[in-house]
Amino acid sequence: MKKLFSLLMVLSLVLLAAAGCGDDKATGNNAGNQQAELTPIVVGASPTPHEEILNALKDTLAEQGYDLQVQEYTDYIIPNTALENGEIDANYFQHITYMNDFNEENGTHLVAIADVHYEPMGLYPGKTASLEELADGATIGIPADPTNEARALLLLEAAGLITLNPEAGIKATPYDITDNPKNLQFSELEAAQLPRSLSDLDMAVINGNYALQANLSAATDALAAEDDQSLAATLYVNVLAVKEGTEDDPKLKALAEALCSETAKTFIEETYNGNVQTVF
Repeated sequence: MKKLFSLLMVLSLVLLAAAGCGDDKATGNNAGNQQAELTPIVVGASPTPHEEILNALKDTLAEQGYDLQVQEYTDYIIPNTALENGEIDANYFQHITYMNDFNEENGTHLVAIADVHYEPMGLYPGKTASLEELADGATIGIPADPTNEARALLLLEAAGLITLNPEAGIKATPYDITDNPKNLQFSELEAAQLPRSLSDLDMAVINGNYALQANLSAATDALAAEDDQSLAATLYVNVLAVKEGTEDDPKLKALAEALCSETAKTFIEETYNGNVQTVF
């Protein structure tokens, strides 16, 4: 009887120990799940190069406890209205001059918390292969939005094709052209449409991000391009934008630091071969 009692006691202790291990394991799993819960950061971005740069930083931000979620946009308006309306936490697709003009024209309240890079705008050949072959009355495609239109015209002036009223500056339109020796015509198109329209145009001035998406390189394909000493490097720097009042949010500060890190710089330099240039 005593032996039976002792055996039952031993079995009871074994079962209790097994149950205890099971509880510890469950507790450990719950702790692991809690550690795996990351704070989301939802960022609107254009596909190239902005989304690609952000995706390269996901692991860096995950190590800091953040889940970077990139929402892709292919135009220049919706990502700003989405940010203003609180649908996303930040956006990374636009240059500072465009953002400031958008605020002025639309009553939005967007601010930049990081200057990241600029993309040299280039003049690309369409039906005409070189500046020397550009005929009288040729048609040049330029972006239709005001800030990028002015930027395109400034590039055409730098290339010696037109002369602008110096008072127009970054507000220039075709009406500010004071000398047009080749009687160039200008086709104002949505920026995203310009690469697809090259076959119908003699040439087009294309934003860096849309040129990259079309496998065009400012360094090797453009007939003329902005350089890192040009006004564009400061006036058209691409920024991380947030809604005014959220600048001190820790997750947005972490995102800004990641975008201006050595990790980001290395990725940009190794990926874009000068077509995207950091400013930090």
